[in-house]
Amino acid sequence: MWFHILPGLSIIGVCLIIPGVSTAYIHKYTNGGKEKRVARLHYQWYLMERDRRVSGVNRYHSSRGLENID
Repeated sequence: MWFHILPGLSIIGVCLIIPGVSTAYIHKYTNGGKEKRVARLHYQWYLMERDRRVSGVNRYHSSRGLENID
């Protein structure tokens, strides 16, 4: 019957989900608790570079806010 395919389908689904979820957790662990940002457009790259300059420690993921602007 058709329901005999459900165990195999669920195993394939789990195997496809694991890389995406684990990548998000690895990025959170390595980037100080935040997920990795991806710049697909020039404006997004500009914002990441701005955050890197403003952070004071040359990392975009540890931005501290307006108190770092001279």
